[in-house]
Amino acid sequence: MLKKFKKALSLVVCLIIFLSLFTVININNSSVEASSKIKITWMGFGQPHEKELYTKLVKKFMERYKNITVDYICTAPGQEYGMKIQAAMASGKLPDVFYVPPENLRAWVDAGKLLKITKYVKASKEINLNNIWPQAISRYMYDGKTIGKGDIYALPKDVGPFAFGYNKTMFKREGIPLPDPKKPYTWEEFVKICKKVTKDTNGDGKLDQWGTDLDVNWTLHMFVWSNGSDWLDNTKTKVTIDDPKFIEALQFFADLRNKYKVTPTAVQGQSISGYQRWLNGQLAFFPVGPWDVPVYNKLKFEYDLIPPPVSPRTKKPATWLGSLGFGVASTTKYPQQAVDLAAFLSTDREGQRMAYQMGLQIPNLIDMAKNEYAKWKEKPNNKMEFIRVVEDYGRRFPFEYTYDREWYDTFYSGLQPVLDGKMTAEQYCKQVKSKIQKLLDKANQKAKK
Repeated sequence: MLKKFKKALSLVVCLIIFLSLFTVININNSSVEASSKIKITWMGFGQPHEKELYTKLVKKFMERYKNITVDYICTAPGQEYGMKIQAAMASGKLPDVFYVPPENLRAWVDAGKLLKITKYVKASKEINLNNIWPQAISRYMYDGKTIGKGDIYALPKDVGPFAFGYNKTMFKREGIPLPDPKKPYTWEEFVKICKKVTKDTNGDGKLDQWGTDLDVNWTLHMFVWSNGSDWLDNTKTKVTIDDPKFIEALQFFADLRNKYKVTPTAVQGQSISGYQRWLNGQLAFFPVGPWDVPVYNKLKFEYDLIPPPVSPRTKKPATWLGSLGFGVASTTKYPQQAVDLAAFLSTDREGQRMAYQMGLQIPNLIDMAKNEYAKWKEKPNNKMEFIRVVEDYGRRFPFEYTYDREWYDTFYSGLQPVLDGKMTAEQYCKQVKSKIQKLLDKANQKAKK
């Protein structure tokens, strides 16, 4: 009996010694982790004022997380960023944090380039998911089949409502009653005002101001969606550009130049862009994104926001709602710290305030956007229109639902004869539909692999 007791006692003593050593080892490891210096990189793109903002935010992040050094790399927008990030993916040397366009999310997740960050987001002290626009965060959720469902793979850098503006000074000068900011013009009312303001103002026989001058790539959506149509069906597998409502909307867009003559001609458009004509005060209507505000607020005329014109079919406004995300590389050695940085850049209150006051975006934080941003005294006065686009009538680009956008780009690449009045919208849509459908089928096949 005594022998058995001694044996049991020996086992207990050994266990205590082992647990003590294990605890010491763990404490020591924690101490090493807490005190060790780590370095993470993040790569984005932007104009100089964006680089300035993120340089300040990175500095603040490092003040809060004193054991983390961030190497911030800012490239030029567009091709340069795309080429660099693709090269980084190919070489297996991705930055810890990097920009993710929503249309690339599926392919990058499926290729194993993006870290599933749901559990890290929930553990992060930097983020309250309930206070971020669901219209933004849902674009970076993916369950392997559908965008908007499943795990989180990025946090929103922004949400970009593409609103519609009018030249208030021109309206007053032409004796046109100012629009109700909550009541959109119908297409007929829109054309009527455009006709009234399109004129030769100095008597030299040449037009000096127009109703509008819209870029088809960014504004055709307003007319197609408002007319109750779309590029794709609900399954996102069938091209629907031969729908009579789609054709009607495209024809109306082309008619603004060719039938109603309220936009500059193709020849006039070669000498000066619609954007520059708006800046010159020569247009009554033009789109306004939050990123335009710093420039537009220096214009010599008054402007404000209204809903885009609505089709008589639906009487509902529509426009697109852009976004960009902060993703974390699947290869990062420091997942929690990388997510903390992404969350800080996405939702830090001071950072979001700096971003909207610099004119980069509306806040990602819902409470800040609806209160202090909406009441901010800077122009435009009707900033709530940006909020309405986010909450009510902003939509994602059609290509965000498909595996690539070649089908979508092909639609636009052949559109010029319609815009020039050399081909009807019906002829074009029926002619090009099968070609676009084949490209969409090809994209969908990639998704099944």
